[in-house]
Formats: sequence, structure tokens, C-alpha cells
Amino acid sequence: MKFILLDRITELERGRRIVAEKGLSLAEEYLAEHFPTFPVLPGVFMLEALVQTSAWLVREALDFAPSLVLLKAARNVTYKSFVSPGQVLTLEAECSALTAEQSEFTARGRVGDREMVKGRLTLRHLSLESAGTGWAETDAALRARHRAVFKLLWRGCPAPQVAGPVLA
Repeated sequence: MKFILLDRITELERGRRIVAEKGLSLAEEYLAEHFPTFPVLPGVFMLEALVQTSAWLVREALDFAPSLVLLKAARNVTYKSFVSPGQVLTLEAECSALTAEQSEFTARGRVGDREMVKGRLTLRHLSLESAGTGWAETDAALRARHRAVFKLLWRGCPAPQVAGPVLA
């Protein structure tokens, strides 16, 4: 992921639900082009923020075992309004299925009580290490980086609730 589109994770129920926030600042480079006289968060970035939110739930639930958590499918994605600089997009994802290889989510983004985006996501979980020899070191480095970023996003928030087995 080139952009980390989340500022912090505010709630996490292990393997079940996650809530994160993205504050949109006028200082973000891409807003100069999208659009110069009417800066708004691009729709594809709203979708990516939902994917990233969901991926953090997967990583934490699976103890960061998959080095890659990728979007496999996005269904019924609808955009209802624009997110403008100064607004905070609250992202919520609820997991309906989670295995070592794949997960399914219903995700939504809102500003205050107003829904801005929603959709159903399917994520694929991969480990570079399993792709063959020569990738174990890269895989370990990716997992270590994900753990470090997660600590920054989750810092100051209560410890995740851990209850029962995670995998279906």
C-alpha cells in the first residue's frame, strides 16, 4: 500500500469488527488534482480505506501470519456524498467470514451520522513465504512492518478484546 489511509484504529473486536478514522487534510498532495477548486477524497481512496481497515482486522486476528491481505472482490459499493478537507471519515468493517485464506466484510464509511460509502468486500490472504524459496526474508520483513504500523495506529487505544477462536 502506497498510502496509509488511516490515522488510527479506535475499536477492535478480534476477528469480528473494527473501527478506524481518516481525517482529511487540505495538505494531502492528491487533493491539488482532485479537484483544484473543489477538493474531495477520491472515491477509490474511500474504497481503499475500507479495504485497509478490514485488512488490519485480518492481520491482528491471524497474528500477522499473512504478509499480504489483498482485495479479491468489492461488491455493491455505493458512494453517497463527498468527504472534504476538515472532515473525519469513520470507517467500520464487520467480518462475516474469516479463514486463513480469505475473509468477507460488510464495510461502511461515514462522516458523523451521514453515510458516505458502503460495500461488501472479499479479501485474500497470502504469504510470500509459501510462494517458494527466496521469499521468506521479504515475508518476515513485511510482517514486521505491519506489526509496527499496527502499533502506531492502535496506540493509546484499549487492548483488543480476545474471546474464543478466530478461524471458522
